[in-house]
Amino acid sequence: MSTPRPDHFEPHIQGLRAIAVLLVVVFHIWPGRLTGGYIGVDVFFVISGFLITGQLVREIAATGRVRLGTFWAKRARRLLPAAILVIIVSAVLCLTLMPVSSMPTNVRELLASTFYVQNWALVGASTDYLAGGHESIAQHYWSLSLEEQFYVVWPLLLLLAAWLAARGVARRTAAVGDVGHAAGDPAGRRRRAILWAVVVVGLASYILSGVLTQLIGPPAYFTTYTRMWEFAVGALLALLPAIRPSARWLSAIVGWLGVLLVLGAGWFFDRQTAFPGWIAMIPVLGTALAIAARRSDGWWLPGRVLAIAPMRFFGDISYSLYLWHWPLIIVAPYIPGWPLQWWNRVLLLVAAILLAWGTKRLVEDPARRWRTLTEHRARRTAVASVALMGVAALVIGAAWAVQDPRYRAEAAQLAEVQADPPACFGAAAALDGCENPELADAIIPSWGFAGADSPQHPECLSQLNDPTLRPCVFGSDRPDAPRVALIGDSHAYQYLDAMIALADAEGWSLTTYLKGACPWNAAPLAEGGAFGEGCAQFQQRLADELAGEASFDAIVTTAFAQTVYRGGAPAAVDGLVAAWTAAGSPIVAVVDNPSWSDDPNKCLRQRGDAADCTVPRAEGLDADDPLRAAGATSAAAVVDLSDVYCPGEDCGAVIGGANVYRDKDHLTATWVSTLIPLIRDAIGTALAR
Repeated sequence: MSTPRPDHFEPHIQGLRAIAVLLVVVFHIWPGRLTGGYIGVDVFFVISGFLITGQLVREIAATGRVRLGTFWAKRARRLLPAAILVIIVSAVLCLTLMPVSSMPTNVRELLASTFYVQNWALVGASTDYLAGGHESIAQHYWSLSLEEQFYVVWPLLLLLAAWLAARGVARRTAAVGDVGHAAGDPAGRRRRAILWAVVVVGLASYILSGVLTQLIGPPAYFTTYTRMWEFAVGALLALLPAIRPSARWLSAIVGWLGVLLVLGAGWFFDRQTAFPGWIAMIPVLGTALAIAARRSDGWWLPGRVLAIAPMRFFGDISYSLYLWHWPLIIVAPYIPGWPLQWWNRVLLLVAAILLAWGTKRLVEDPARRWRTLTEHRARRTAVASVALMGVAALVIGAAWAVQDPRYRAEAAQLAEVQADPPACFGAAAALDGCENPELADAIIPSWGFAGADSPQHPECLSQLNDPTLRPCVFGSDRPDAPRVALIGDSHAYQYLDAMIALADAEGWSLTTYLKGACPWNAAPLAEGGAFGEGCAQFQQRLADELAGEASFDAIVTTAFAQTVYRGGAPAAVDGLVAAWTAAGSPIVAVVDNPSWSDDPNKCLRQRGDAADCTVPRAEGLDADDPLRAAGATSAAAVVDLSDVYCPGEDCGAVIGGANVYRDKDHLTATWVSTLIPLIRDAIGTALAR
């Protein structure tokens, strides 16, 4: 991400851009190595606030106005060509390499990115940027969209403040000290009015950021109004040049402290950090301090070090590098023979750098200087921009038109198979020991559609940092209907469609309490921060809800076996028993399914033969699943399907023609539907108690 160079170019800012983009890229390529690298976008926001505000204020001071058309045209020429190029290439990559199941999400988000509303599209989809697992090829455009929204709103805000000052409305701001000129000077009044506007907007945004991060969790990460304060911090630095240190020793202290704060946040922050929230002030303040330390007349000064040639190089290509790195990461696992080993990741980084350099030289720079646009009115750039976005939309639409028939065919096949499964399909092949030659080479759903084969009620699943209890009720509404509950994390949620089918068939009333990565357990998670606190709040609300309800006739539960609890495995077992006992209902505990180190559908894509895609039983199954241990020390009915998944020494990705997994540890709804007879028997036994 980048912004145009102002009249008073400061080379060390390119070094900050280099730090920012490398933080983000390393975070994405090696997510476990630099857990807080996502703060790189915050560095970009502060830089943009500083540079753009400085440019706008200088124009207002000189002319009393801002040529909005010219301003927006420059932004479009600078940013749009490279962004649209990557969007078009991404659409082609989606069509040729990625699973068809990902197409609806990718098309929606590519279109949102084309028109710079991707951040709001992710808010609407309740995406958790830090969670990972189901990323789209255009997810990273959220920050570019937010920055474009800043470019639209910010000059209007500054112009409004300047206009009010000129009208005499802002005369009471003369008490702001000696910012600008004397109180009677129109230029001074305008500058003070702008300063007050920036302070008010920034403070309001910061308060919203802190409050909404706690209240709504992941959606607050993407919203414009929770991020605007970061631009405002950079703007304040541009409006108050006198606060920048002039002494070399002070510039060194301030600058290196700023760099340390940014790098420290990148190293120590992680997905548990309530972000942006109050704590985002650390990297934001660090960036502001590093910008302020502009002196470069000493080899040891940050202003000098940040301006060295390698830093300037990465700063120059930072925008295109940000654009290219993410699509490469998303597409690479689907390239045959391309496992993401360490050397593949290094090659991805090199490829992203080369593409960024080429895009800078061949697209960014020529577009910014193209005389056909620069020597004419802004209207011509506006028309060219709309045309460019239209071309991107057409390419995206064409990609969807090509894939849509296949998507519909896959969906129809799944519906048909689930309604009338063939003999020996799925779990029946393992349970009944039968074989159906017609299923010998079958993979249903296909590797490309498995990701879409999930439960159809996402509104019933609370997301990672969201503590809201979202009970859903299905099945019979008769007062005397047996009352069954499904409680747990996303591994319980994967049974939802099967449980709904059972409730409808058996006349049960089904109530669900589900939260991602938050198993039903009285023991607290080992993870802290917003994630751990959100789970703890959810568990308390669940306990209160169950205590206030009449006891269920049966409760079905399962959980991701590798969840880590405070106090370890013994605490996990004790916590399960405590939660089950407090509920006062018969418990059906389903032992967790095997997990893989990576999505087995990638293996099916690369190798084409299900027999080549297995995981050793000892590696896939968790021998210490606390559900199994808790069931042994309580009256719970334990459903252990380990031998169904792993009849021998290996666990298969495909069983009886049914594709078992939609990702590395979640089951397809099609496979779960073949487990219905087992689940029915276990619940029937519990109801008979």
